[in-house]
Amino acid sequence: MNKDLLDGRLLFAIPKKGRLHEKCLELLSGADIQFRRHNRLDVCLVMNHPMALVFLPAADIPSFVANGDVDLGITGHDVILEAGMQDQITEIHRLGFGKCALQVQTPEHGPFQSVEDLAGKRVVTSFDVIAGAYFAEIDERLNLTGDNKTKIQYVGGSVEAACALGLADGIVDLVESGDTMRAAGLHAIATVLQTEAVLIKSNAPHRAHHAPLIDLMASRIAGVLAAAKYVICEYNIRRQSISQAAAITPGRRAPTISPLEAEGWVAISSMVEKKNIANTMDQLVEIGAEDLMVFNLDNCRV
Repeated sequence: MNKDLLDGRLLFAIPKKGRLHEKCLELLSGADIQFRRHNRLDVCLVMNHPMALVFLPAADIPSFVANGDVDLGITGHDVILEAGMQDQITEIHRLGFGKCALQVQTPEHGPFQSVEDLAGKRVVTSFDVIAGAYFAEIDERLNLTGDNKTKIQYVGGSVEAACALGLADGIVDLVESGDTMRAAGLHAIATVLQTEAVLIKSNAPHRAHHAPLIDLMASRIAGVLAAAKYVICEYNIRRQSISQAAAITPGRRAPTISPLEAEGWVAISSMVEKKNIANTMDQLVEIGAEDLMVFNLDNCRV
């Protein structure tokens, strides 16, 4: 792509593959960021905003954002910490997908059943910066020095095989469902951190004139996140039960209450957290609510 086509455009870095990629595309669609990516090119122009999307390995995105080479990015919170860029980057939003835990794991029936047991032994990981800092604190607490300190070894993949191959006494690796961990005969003995995808920007941007567009994109993405969190609950109820109904469905600010033609009845509409909607409907039925309906949100601003 001709570099001149990118002049004046906000650059937004997206993971080019892996566990975050597809969810990022869904998020962009929800925020009405329209683009066509031709021939698997790693840079494409956004059609309805002065922006371009840059598809990069998730591990590279923190440094590109921190250095101001791109203006916005999506990557994992763990990736930022592993890159040591947390002081140069602002996490605008946690995005609610790509959730997993970075955990210390050992053979389920082995001799090391706590991190204190594992301290001073061999640990293999793809997160040698985070794991090194974690075990450095444990080594210091246990007064382990010199050759007695925990030995952290980096590998790029298949970390879970290290113990079975005799390369490690324990590992530090990401756990989502735990299936891979259990299949390898391992179990978690400690959680180093919880992580998920985050929207980030630089603390020292090179193109300050993009600030309004960054704020607009952040607002749109926040709307998509809120829409995924809430539903609209509508129902009819007798007027004397309004106070009870409002206590069950208070909404973000207050429920919307409209009179009905039927005397003594009102219609109520309110935002309810999606995870609570089944219990909320049960409670509304108990106080006499009728004609309950629930609607999903495509987008919103709250």
